[in-house]
Amino acid sequence: MTLRVTNTLTGEKERFEPSDPDSVLLYYCGLTTSDPPHLGHARGWVHVDVMCRWLEQVGYDVRHVENFTDVNEKIVARVGEDGDSEADVARHYVRQVIEDMRSLNLDRAEVYPRVSEHVPEIVDLVERLVEGGHAYEANGSVYFDVTSFEAYGELSNQTVEDIEAQGTDAESEKRHPADFALWKAGGVGPEDIAEHRHPEADPAEEACETAQTWDSPWGEGRPGWHIECSAMSMTHLDETIDVHVGGQDLVFPHHENEIAQSEAATGQQFANYWLHVRLLETDDEKMSSSLGNYFTVSEAVAEFGPDVLRTFLLSTAYTSRATYSDETITEAQERWDRLERGYERAVEACDSVDAYATVTDETLRSAVETATDAFAAAMNDDFNTREATTALLDLTAAVNTHVDDHEAYDYRGLRQAIAAFETFGGEVLGLGFGTEQDSDVTVAGDLVELVLNVREQERAAGNYERADELRDELEAIGVEVQDTDDGPTYRL
Repeated sequence: MTLRVTNTLTGEKERFEPSDPDSVLLYYCGLTTSDPPHLGHARGWVHVDVMCRWLEQVGYDVRHVENFTDVNEKIVARVGEDGDSEADVARHYVRQVIEDMRSLNLDRAEVYPRVSEHVPEIVDLVERLVEGGHAYEANGSVYFDVTSFEAYGELSNQTVEDIEAQGTDAESEKRHPADFALWKAGGVGPEDIAEHRHPEADPAEEACETAQTWDSPWGEGRPGWHIECSAMSMTHLDETIDVHVGGQDLVFPHHENEIAQSEAATGQQFANYWLHVRLLETDDEKMSSSLGNYFTVSEAVAEFGPDVLRTFLLSTAYTSRATYSDETITEAQERWDRLERGYERAVEACDSVDAYATVTDETLRSAVETATDAFAAAMNDDFNTREATTALLDLTAAVNTHVDDHEAYDYRGLRQAIAAFETFGGEVLGLGFGTEQDSDVTVAGDLVELVLNVREQERAAGNYERADELRDELEAIGVEVQDTDDGPTYRL
């Protein structure tokens, strides 16, 4: 069955045909590194991870690029709380994002470009737009002229006339209210961070002094948000890519503006397929940092483990509404327990003395074949992870029936079932079949607690130099220790 995907640009489910029949260029809009990653972010990460895994499973060489937006007013708003400058705060959260990605068993992208390291490419792209008559300078800032791009609004099904002003720039600077900034003159002012500033952060004026700026043909300034992804995508992939993925909330203005500026600069289609992950909701609201209704990835992994979280996040297709609640996470826990136990029973039976080469259970073998076909059909139907998981649950039921109803086991049938669990559940869905992830994390945590207890004893005895050495040794192996009024805490 041929893979079909839902293309936001056309509103249709289309046959997937990459430009190169052997490879796929995929760009995913990553995070603005100003807050701890939460489960809403993880929903996008995990679905994109599974998309890439399935594309590789069916034979494509996937080049997956995902950015970090490390230049943003929201980052400046946290100066003094999580770092002494915009760059320090960004590094703090980039580190946390990477840790959280690894904890969720995500395959690594080909590269994770950051805005701060691609300013020359951004400036070059803005210059191309100015030279081509698609952008103009005003008081040191540069704006994209939306009226110069006929297809503007097609992704979000709007017309230029319907679109209200973008940003808070002075209307007198812009030729059209919908024009958007490609380059912003100067630095960051207190008014720019007012709505994002945390009480624990430095005073606004002091924080803004740490904001990064760069030289450009139009004077010192900072890149606009939208131009960043176009520049990074073109730098690490190509001027035309196969798949652009992002959260549903990015359709407008971010992705609409990416299309306009990219295609105006190159004269080529920017992305052939636009895939958008629906947001994770809680109490009928999207889960977001701004609303404060989020569950951080690190907290969730510590409480539930990566397999339960992946099972939960994949329990709905990326195009479907997903809700976090006690009920939905409990259901995910139950599903993962069933899957894990089904796999373990298959392994135990296959490796037992009661598994024979001459025993044949056609019902089991047929169930493996049916589950394999159903899993592939689901994934080829727009990466439908819900139905794919159902196929594995059906396989679990078949294994349980075989083991419960037979004293002599079908070795070959069980071996096929194990391979299906490991290939589809492990390699594609990223679940930990055959691994000891949870127990390894528990043991590591126990060992860290033991070292911290010894460290506290050294401090109580006045051996501060030895206590500092223990802290340094822990940090050298990837354990971040923080001393608080309630005692030390740590992050693996």
